[in-house]
Amino acid sequence: MTGQRTPTPLDHAATHVVRAAVMAPSLHNSQPWLFSYSGGRVLLYADGARRLPLADAHGRQQVISCGAALFNLRLAMRYLGFQPMVRPFPDARMPALLVRVGWGAYARAAPAERLMHHAMRERHTHRGPFHAAPPPAPLVQALRQQARAEGAELCTMDDLTSRSRLAELVHEAERLRRLSPAYVCELRSWTRMGHDSRDDGVLAAACDYHPDCTALAGRDFNGVTRHPETASPPEKWPTRTGIVALLTTPHDACPDWLRAGQALQRVLLYATGHKITAAFHTQPLEIADLRAQVRAVVPSGQYPQMLLRLGYTHDRVRTPRRPVTDVLARGTDDMRPITCAAPPPPDTQHGAEPRG
Repeated sequence: MTGQRTPTPLDHAATHVVRAAVMAPSLHNSQPWLFSYSGGRVLLYADGARRLPLADAHGRQQVISCGAALFNLRLAMRYLGFQPMVRPFPDARMPALLVRVGWGAYARAAPAERLMHHAMRERHTHRGPFHAAPPPAPLVQALRQQARAEGAELCTMDDLTSRSRLAELVHEAERLRRLSPAYVCELRSWTRMGHDSRDDGVLAAACDYHPDCTALAGRDFNGVTRHPETASPPEKWPTRTGIVALLTTPHDACPDWLRAGQALQRVLLYATGHKITAAFHTQPLEIADLRAQVRAVVPSGQYPQMLLRLGYTHDRVRTPRRPVTDVLARGTDDMRPITCAAPPPPDTQHGAEPRG
């Protein structure tokens, strides 16, 4: 057909790495990213149209999600045998453009990189209790090293006092969220029932457990707490909460959020490669004063970016993903309007740094 360009091997490679990128986790599976490919480079944008205005008022979790997608993209390049050439925030005139990635020199992927690449399709988010047996201490230490390799820290809450304090803060955040009609409406809009064919959002089938069944309250995607007069009391497994951990960074500007996302995904994939699953409880990190109280629990005083549980489970319910054709544009001839908006500046309260 006239005007159509024959795809090159690099075009096919770009499709491959973006297909890997979109398998990353995101808040409510909102998949808040877009990609373009031109001149041998992949560009990653934050899609402002998919930022959650109530759960993610400052766009912090959107950038973290894009950071997780970036790690997958880097890993896919490594699996193909190339060093990714990463330039974050390459154009100050386009703040929604988070990173530009080019193909570097050939270098064989390391065994750990191959393990994490194979884990991409197995990784999923859990929403319920774990098995009673915790992950072994050497594996937890290895997960800390994975986070550190990306410039973050994975701080496990090993003492009862810290775990109890975090549980209180998660409970308070979730209580406030459930009392907000606007937030409940936003949450419901991202919940997918069995007849819903959309390629984003959280499947109701992935939320079989009561959100309050562990020591850390979960999001109520299925609305079981909205009618307490008719709901059965939750069956609780507080001893099956798993390992509670915070992912932290030294600073709290947009580059730190992007770094946190890469560290998070590296931890998740390494964990998945060793049969460990994660559950997320970021509700108190979405409310400024509660996030400050979470930070007070961190021994190093670093900024909390993610709050998660880690453990073993047999559940394998995975959420859908949009096809690559919906998120990738090639070159200027194929560029449809990209509805990107810059993430709002971070909250400068509690010592957060302004965006650079």
